[in-house]
Amino acid sequence: MSGLPARTPPPGLPQLDPAWSRLVEVDGVGADAGQRRTWHCLDTGPVLAERGVQPVGTVLAVHGNPTWSYLWRRLVAGSLERAAQGGPAWRVVAVDQLEMGWSERTGTRRGLAQRVADLGALTAGLGLTGPVVTLGHDWGGVVSLGWAVDHRADLAGVALLNTAVHQPAGTPVPGVLRLASARPVLHAGTVTTTAFLDTTLALARPALAADVAAAYRAPYRSADRRDGIGGFVADIPAEPSHASTPELDRVAAGVAALDVPALLQWGPRDPVFSDRYLDDLVDRLPHARVHRYEGAGHLVAEDAPYAPAVLDWLGEEVLPAPEPESGPESGTASTTASTTASEPASGTAPGSAGPGFEPLWARLDARADDDGPAVIGMTSDRPLVVSWRLLARRVREIAAGLHAVGVRRGDRVALLVQPGPTLTALVYACLRLGAVVVVADAGLGVRGLSRAERGAQPDYVVGETRGLAAARALGWPGVRIAAGPLPAAARAALGVRHRLVNVADLGRSGALPPEPGPQDEAAVLFTSGSTGPAKGVVYTHAQLSAVRDALAAHFDVTPETGLVTGFAPFALLGPALGTRSATPRMDVSAPRTLTARAVAEAAAASDARIAFLSPAAILNVVATADALTDADRAALAGVRTFLSTGAPVSADLLASTAALMPHATAHTPYGMTECLLVTDVTLDGIRAAADAPDAGVCVGEPVPGVQVRVSALDSGGAATGEPGTAAGVLGEVVVSAPHLKQRYDRLWLTDRAAERATGHGRWHRTGDVGHLDAEGRLWIEGRLAHVLTTPDGPLAPVGPEQHVERVAAVRRAAVVGVGPAGVQQPVAVVELHAAPRRAGLADADLADAVRAAAPVPLAAVLVVPAMPTDIRHNSKIDRTRLAAWAERVLAGGPVGRP
Repeated sequence: MSGLPARTPPPGLPQLDPAWSRLVEVDGVGADAGQRRTWHCLDTGPVLAERGVQPVGTVLAVHGNPTWSYLWRRLVAGSLERAAQGGPAWRVVAVDQLEMGWSERTGTRRGLAQRVADLGALTAGLGLTGPVVTLGHDWGGVVSLGWAVDHRADLAGVALLNTAVHQPAGTPVPGVLRLASARPVLHAGTVTTTAFLDTTLALARPALAADVAAAYRAPYRSADRRDGIGGFVADIPAEPSHASTPELDRVAAGVAALDVPALLQWGPRDPVFSDRYLDDLVDRLPHARVHRYEGAGHLVAEDAPYAPAVLDWLGEEVLPAPEPESGPESGTASTTASTTASEPASGTAPGSAGPGFEPLWARLDARADDDGPAVIGMTSDRPLVVSWRLLARRVREIAAGLHAVGVRRGDRVALLVQPGPTLTALVYACLRLGAVVVVADAGLGVRGLSRAERGAQPDYVVGETRGLAAARALGWPGVRIAAGPLPAAARAALGVRHRLVNVADLGRSGALPPEPGPQDEAAVLFTSGSTGPAKGVVYTHAQLSAVRDALAAHFDVTPETGLVTGFAPFALLGPALGTRSATPRMDVSAPRTLTARAVAEAAAASDARIAFLSPAAILNVVATADALTDADRAALAGVRTFLSTGAPVSADLLASTAALMPHATAHTPYGMTECLLVTDVTLDGIRAAADAPDAGVCVGEPVPGVQVRVSALDSGGAATGEPGTAAGVLGEVVVSAPHLKQRYDRLWLTDRAAERATGHGRWHRTGDVGHLDAEGRLWIEGRLAHVLTTPDGPLAPVGPEQHVERVAAVRRAAVVGVGPAGVQQPVAVVELHAAPRRAGLADADLADAVRAAAPVPLAAVLVVPAMPTDIRHNSKIDRTRLAAWAERVLAGGPVGRP
């Protein structure tokens, strides 16, 4: 079809200013040579010119199928707003591709090469010169990248939303595209009807507002205006023989040669462009800033705040503004992701190798001729003891074998293996090889674990049967390697390519590649998921070695110490510390399955002097102490240091656990996945702090090499104060240490938000609020997200909760805010020792007792049968959920359960 001229959008489309629209007539190229073609585009150039503003560069934005330049309206508006506020003025030119949107319908079938040439003709007609940043989505991403490859002299950067430049061999095109491009349904689904358009718009999460959906449909009201939609689908190079395959290959190869700043923003719930396409782009653009928006899908421009991120990136990394003359002491939030950092005051930059760097496997290698026990697995009635000699040999064999089957430095290897000797050997083999270990706790649950694995995009998956079955059923990426025995039929059903035993056999005669360096990535460790979706935390070899060194120095670990490792983050550090370790019998996905006897058996087998236990496990350890035999108690009496970290532990529970180890000093270190050891406090220290007037939980003083500061909260509950060490200041806790993480994995925006520049290097914002006391001890008073913004200022919840919990009837309490920000009223929600049958308002006597105990006026007192907690830490109350429930109840809504 042909003869439909270009036009501008009708007035009244939501969030679209008619002043942005223009029609541009340019000389055609390729199939259009000798003809003039008319494009519609949104262009802020004329608006900026009217304001007398000279742009610093141009963003060339290209939509995909079946959208149009309306997709970029938020970027257009945001760029003009920032320019009006005195920020860098970027001209935005958002095109409607020919046959699409409000551009001309020429009737020409446009292949990929033609579309790339068309875009070049348009920019030539507009007279666009550098610096130009391309921005594309869907198949507009490929077209924009084609322009980038062809206009390298003018190119300043590339930015992409969900798209693809390569279809892996042997991998089918996404099902929705196969269906749409099938010859029997292609024309009917894309042109004759609005099925393809409707399906695409329905992918928005949440659903598009009716007027916004109508705006997307506006250029495609009739079949003759939808012919380009069908042409775009027909041009998908699903087969190597497709006419557009050579151009796609050319663009893909050219992208890998681009060295300009790059930004990739992604919706992982996209049924078309899944994370495997993001992984391919990351391989081609390894320097790119990447952010995955959990919950977002194909229409990520509608689902997520992509536009502010683009504008921030433009100002920070493409054409950064000059440094302010006031210097780095201004206290503003850092604007860059974690790369090279200045040295903190401690003298060692996070992630730097420092003098005398020693890789994690060095102490294992040093004991390669030692027949003493190294790793002890307590997974059966008889302990499985692996010597240093055998472990060192096995690590070398697996590393060489993995290299022989294709694993290379930087490849990601997900390990779905229970803690024990096999997992230990695998971890050290991957580290020695230079592969990046991906570790996600099974306690995340199927949904959380699947989200983590898909996000990390491992190249290889080594697993036992249950893990491999999950990987197969849930479609996790990666070449499959079976860690244990598996019949041939099961291997075929689970897609297993190799068996670990065969891999190790290959490694017996294979050579090891050169060792990775201290700044090479070593591991992606996932957070617990207790404060939102689990995040991948990237560590380099230098940073993991710094974790080892901090633990060894602070807890005086020697070759003869011996460890019981009932806490997953530390279960693999024994060989790195150069001491034997034993993992007690338990279900690692359910820490509360750990028993006192299991701890004692592991202590006896390893002659342990240190025991690491998780907070979720120690309650059951204490509860099962009656089953201990005299021999068990004797083994526990040999423990000299007991640690429980990962969540707050009460002094009473810590004392009950320590009573089982009468000669041990009980510690409860404070840390997080991003910095595994920050402060430490002993049971005696907790007791000594009990008489202090401070609110919150005392977590002790910073361990050597770690710095802790507090950024004061403003009246709105935001941490805006210059981080400092003044006593008694309520604020967000920020930390710096040699063993601080490198960055969050594919979460550039999260990384930026968590970074804090203080003029003394790179610091991590923990999200915890608290204060330092006059003795330099840190007190935690809650999470930043849970701070109440009252008329009297910010209020952290833990202090008032501690007072409420002194009421005899109260087992646990949470103080939450109801009402608008700035005038929130505190409400106490309590769980009683004698749990009520129903949730709701407390009776008068209980309410009076709670109000009398609370240090702040309470608007209401509510009771619940049981506190809602997060899935990982039973001790962490879900205050956000409670606040929403309290708001509903006090507004007269249904009580139900929180």
